[in-house]
Formats: sequence, structure tokens, C-alpha cells
Amino acid sequence: MIIGPLPIISTDFMDVSRGMVLINRGKYRYSLYIINIMSKVLITDYVHNDLKQGLSELGYHVTYNKGIDLEEVKSIISDYDGIIINSKIKMDQELIDLASRLKFIGRLGSGLEIIDLVYAKKKGIAVFNSPEGNRNAVAEHALGMLLAFANNLVSGHKNVISQKWDREAHRGFELSGKKIGIIGFGNTGKAFANVLKGLNMDISVYDKYLKPGYADELDYVAESDLNSIIEQSDIISLHLPLTEETKHLVNAGFISKCRQGIIFINTSRGQVIDTSALLDGLASNIINGACLDVFENEKSATYNEAERSMYSTLFNHPRILCSPHVAGWTDESLKKIANTLICKIKKCVL
Repeated sequence: MIIGPLPIISTDFMDVSRGMVLINRGKYRYSLYIINIMSKVLITDYVHNDLKQGLSELGYHVTYNKGIDLEEVKSIISDYDGIIINSKIKMDQELIDLASRLKFIGRLGSGLEIIDLVYAKKKGIAVFNSPEGNRNAVAEHALGMLLAFANNLVSGHKNVISQKWDREAHRGFELSGKKIGIIGFGNTGKAFANVLKGLNMDISVYDKYLKPGYADELDYVAESDLNSIIEQSDIISLHLPLTEETKHLVNAGFISKCRQGIIFINTSRGQVIDTSALLDGLASNIINGACLDVFENEKSATYNEAERSMYSTLFNHPRILCSPHVAGWTDESLKKIANTLICKIKKCVL
């Protein structure tokens, strides 16, 4: 389509952000709108403006639709060269097949279980996640939950606002001198160890996939094996991806090997813990308590009868501290995730 005449300007130029070319010819200027002049990226969830701006600066036309659902994504994905997703959009084989132009998938955060990595690789699609962006936020959240649990802050708050001052019922315990085991020593596991280092705790770490010596640079942690962490820890914190190997890692057998009074922290993936086994451990007092930011089923509207009963027991248990999958959900991490993804995409496309 050509629109003109327009006021004279001195030079020709191209505005790729709008797919427009301006051409000077004598006393007239013409605007040519060229369809599909540039690659397109679909952003399917709320992101920091740095991500939208960064993609535009790399030459992409950005469609930002944070409210889009899976069915709508399926209907338009064939038009896009890149997609930015969070947990609501699962890039399985069906969706990847519909994405005939797709060159990359950007994951806001860390979890890659929502992407068929093998099939994406087969199709030549690059996959980027951004655990570097929210690792510190996850670590601080885990520590915050542990401190709140140790000092009975939630029940203490309720006690005060009901105008009661039952101090003895809210006597807590100190973290200093306690043995804490960190299972998974990637981005968030290492960040959690870092925020613990000033608390005078005995910190042991285990990661099956790292070569021995992975913690040598950190003089405040000790590498260990899984059984030692299970059997010797007062507190166990999980920092694992969800895989066939890690699903229900913490099960009845795992719990039976733990020290009496073990405390669990889970800010990774809900299915790493078998919830029924956790409740049994609480009932038998093997488990003192748990700080849970993630759950096996986080969509309460889909609960069946057994799940409704199980989660009612879990959420009302006095020794369970819950948060709604917001570890890593801070103003700072929002910006850092955006810039982490931009850096990774830039290295790929340039």
C-alpha cells in the first residue's frame, strides 16, 4: 500500500518496528508498508518492559499478550519466529509442530519441564531459560520461610491481632548450629547456600550431575552424598528440576531414613515431594514441618475428591507454611529475568 504525497524530508529511511519504508522522490515522500518485513516474537505472559524493548532493538516485531490462552496461541503460533512463555503455555510436540517458523523459545524463569526439549532440538529450535534472573529471589524466599517457621511468625501474628500475648506458645528455635542439606546445587541451590553463610549453620550440598569439587570455591559448604544428607540433616532444602528421576524423590522411603524432626523446604517443583507421604511423616512426627512454595497440583479448581481432602489437611496443618508459588517473584527478578533472556537471545541471533 502506498500513501502520499507527504511533506518533504531529506533522506530515505526504514522504520522496521512498523514494517514501513519511507522513500523520497522529488517533492513527494511515499510510505510503503511492507508485510512480514521482520521476524516476530510472541510474549505470552507478564514481563518487564526491558524484554519488550530489548527484542525490538534486536529487530523483532513484538506481540505482547499476557492474557493469551493456549488455544489462541495454537491458532497464531505459525506466524511467529520466537515465543516467550511461562508455566501456562506448554511447548509440547503438538504446539511445536504448529510453530512452523519458530526459531527460539524463551522461558521466564528456570523450569524446562514445560518444553519438549528433545523435540525442540530435533526441529532446530533454540531454548533459553533464565534461572540466573530469579535465583537470589528464590534463595531469599526460602530463607524467609525457614525463619518464619522457626520463629512461629504466622501464628504469632494471628495471636497478636486477636489481642492475645501467648509468648510461651510461640517460643521458636535458632538456625545457628543446625545441619542443613541442600539437594541440587545449580543456580538456586548455590544462591540459597550463599544467603545461609552468615547464620553459622552446618551446610552440606549434593548434586548428582556435578563433578566432584563443584563446591570447592565455597569454604562455608561441604559436598556430601544423598544418603548422608537424608540421614544427618535437621533441615533439607530441595532445588531440583522436575524429571522422571526427581518426581516423588521425597517419598515414604526417603522420609523413613530422615532424622526425627526433619524440616523440608521446597521452592523447586511440587511433584518432587509425594504429598501423601509428607502428611504421613507429619502424623508420625518424623517430620517436624515443611515450608512449601510449590505443590503437586496448583489448580484447586481441578481437585478430585482425594486431592480436595489431602490439600485441606495439608493447608490446615499447624506445622505447614505455604506460599503461592512466588519464590523468585520479585520486582528485581522481573527485570533480571528480562535482561537474562535478552542476553541469551542476542548471542544466538547475532
